[in-house]
Amino acid sequence: MISIPAYPLNDGTALPALGLGTWPMTDDEAERAVREALRSGYRLIDTAANYRNERGVGRGLAGAGVDREEIVVTTKLPGRDHGYEETLASFETSRARLGLDRVDLYLIHWPLPRVDRYVDSWKAMVKLREDGLVRSIGVSNFTAAHIERLERETGVLPSVNQIELHPFLPQDELRAFHEGRGIRTESWSPLGRGSDLLADPAVARVAGAHGVTPAQAVLRWHTQLGAVPIPKSADPARQRANLDVFGFTLDDAQMRALSDRAPRRMGGDPEVHEEF
Repeated sequence: MISIPAYPLNDGTALPALGLGTWPMTDDEAERAVREALRSGYRLIDTAANYRNERGVGRGLAGAGVDREEIVVTTKLPGRDHGYEETLASFETSRARLGLDRVDLYLIHWPLPRVDRYVDSWKAMVKLREDGLVRSIGVSNFTAAHIERLERETGVLPSVNQIELHPFLPQDELRAFHEGRGIRTESWSPLGRGSDLLADPAVARVAGAHGVTPAQAVLRWHTQLGAVPIPKSADPARQRANLDVFGFTLDDAQMRALSDRAPRRMGGDPEVHEEF
């Protein structure tokens, strides 16, 4: 079994350096994927209310035979439930679907600035943490300005910001902001889903130099940036390969070669994207 390093978070907890994403798995797919991933050594599992697979993730957690205290389970607040009371109720629904007494990391999925209720949701999440129902709280797809507003109005910074991050979108400025505030960056779509990234000749050259797959080279790029990638895979062999990225190191030229390309966003722009 592969041992995964962990990063300290700004709230005194820790986050494994690589995790399993579960979008867009069904409940049955998520159950199998989570069970096998945990048995292979994964200790960070990522889902969301809007993925519609929290029940399957919960069944996978229960069936893996891994000590619950070793696992970091992440889920996310959907846009339709922004607001203080709405967030508290939505959390209870997610917690029940997962079958857990506690969620380890709870994120606001998108800021929805037009709706302008993410600060109210954040206040509710602070309460959930204070009540011991959530271990760590964070955000997803937030800009630096969104995070500065949370700090200004509540005095509480997120532990994590999960953002679209891959070699087509290195997010240098936002990652630097996170580092300055002690916020850990998580990478969704770490392999550039929907793009030709893994077939790129530069990626192939870097992978070949280390005798690894293109996906392993890209995931190693993430870990060397200090970001936490959460690649999705339901295939046990690919899950194990994705996890096996801590035994080699990319040099500076290889790191630059992977990210030296025109920026491309595969997902929504946090300033305008709305997902309810």
